[in-house]
Amino acid sequence: MHDFLNFLILGLTRGSLYALIALGYTLVYGVLQLINFAHSEVFMSGAFGSYLVINGVVGDSASPPWYGVVGILILGLASGAIVGAGVAWTLERVAYRPLRRRGAPKLAFLISAIGASFFLSQLAGKLFNRLQNNNFPTYVNFNKHVIDIGGTYVSLIQAIIMISALLMMLFLDALVTRTKLGRSIRAVAEDAPTAALMGVDIDKTISRTFIIGGALGGAAGFLFGSALIFSNTMGFIPGVKAFAAAVLGGIGNIRGAMVGGLLLGIVEATIPTLPWYKPGYIGIQWTDVVAFLVLVLVLVFRPTGILGERLGRAA
Repeated sequence: MHDFLNFLILGLTRGSLYALIALGYTLVYGVLQLINFAHSEVFMSGAFGSYLVINGVVGDSASPPWYGVVGILILGLASGAIVGAGVAWTLERVAYRPLRRRGAPKLAFLISAIGASFFLSQLAGKLFNRLQNNNFPTYVNFNKHVIDIGGTYVSLIQAIIMISALLMMLFLDALVTRTKLGRSIRAVAEDAPTAALMGVDIDKTISRTFIIGGALGGAAGFLFGSALIFSNTMGFIPGVKAFAAAVLGGIGNIRGAMVGGLLLGIVEATIPTLPWYKPGYIGIQWTDVVAFLVLVLVLVFRPTGILGERLGRAA
């Protein structure tokens, strides 16, 4: 049980990051009915952008007072979100809007997204000399235990990731269900031509959707970079997992992306480590196999995902 709780906490931490990234996929799919495969590089851009800001503020100093640490964390989340939103907005204007206005086929959007993904990844590699072991400045001991659950400890970084992700997911849910912008997003997702006849600015709504998804992905990049090392290729694996989470919960459904991300994180962290017919474990090398096997099984019995596909139904 002690080991299970440890892996459960690890799964919730991973799942929180997957959910934040998955929201970007599901928002764009909801309004455009296409997958933004460059979103994994938006996530990566948020990590590097926040790294530059935090490194410039903290430098070589260490151990600031608690309010300084809180300020740095807020600054990191904000800078990562701003960079992610900026990159996502640029992608929409450069890689997607011209194609949409020309009525290009869906395949053209896919090729454009893949090309943008490679461009951003290689650009970051060029700018940062393709370093594979980038780390944020050490300004606090993130491995310090802050919560004790029956002898199972939650580290500071795990608590920060889970709490930050929960707050951002609740904020997005409220934004989409209770605001004028949210109504516009749901209207475009439901029926874009009719929404346009009702006075909704389609281009502005799509652009804002990219910005929101990019901000969440960029913030996730900062959280990921704070917990682990990061590089220009860091977006691929989390991006694939987040896409799987979005599909698992119901691609195009905001709450489905949240549920899918958390569920995928828990499944891949706990199932491979459960004791089976004899003492021991399957092994963490089976983590990806188990995670995607669960995805396949869910889609076999419920092809639309756990909560269904439509963005409008998230409300």
